[in-house]
Amino acid sequence: MIRVLLVDDQQLIRAGLRMLCDAEPGMEVVGEAGDGRAAVELATRLAPDVIVMDLRMPGVDGITATSRIIAARPAARVLVLTTFGDDDHLYPALQAGACGFLLKDAPPAELLNGIRLAASGESPFSQDVLRRLVRRAVDARPEAPRRLENLTVREQEVLDLVGEGLSNTEIAERMHIGVTTVKTHITALMTKTGSPNRVRLALLAHRA
Repeated sequence: MIRVLLVDDQQLIRAGLRMLCDAEPGMEVVGEAGDGRAAVELATRLAPDVIVMDLRMPGVDGITATSRIIAARPAARVLVLTTFGDDDHLYPALQAGACGFLLKDAPPAELLNGIRLAASGESPFSQDVLRRLVRRAVDARPEAPRRLENLTVREQEVLDLVGEGLSNTEIAERMHIGVTTVKTHITALMTKTGSPNRVRLALLAHRA
């Protein structure tokens, strides 16, 4: 069962998200928060599998809340769900530790799939947001090669496939290894490259 915490300052939005999630098999809403401060408290107390986080809220905003949640629980999965898909919201959210970024005009099926992907360790993104991330990564080419010197051949192969946007399951099938082994390689990659999440790994792969 995927346990979900909903964070949005609009009660009507939360009500709609709750009905959507609670109607989905294998998913339940364990809490709601109307601002970032309450989100941090509930995330600590309830330890949900996925936190669906709005960004613009009164008081403590979603980016600050995400940063505080990740600081307290580094393994927490924060999935941003917002109306604002511009760079001024996207990159600070990723920097704070969000694992994915969806827009509120996404179809319900995309949101539900995004929650499942986030819970399984993946990084769900709206397609236009993902295209912008890749385009920006290709345009910017900093010190990626130097950061990749200590990777094994196997880790480099996994990194390349992460850069292609493949999920853990798809990487396992492509490389004929187990999903657990893929997760081990990705954990090692994050450690060696200083990447806090899968998104940073994908950007690093593109820069290289």
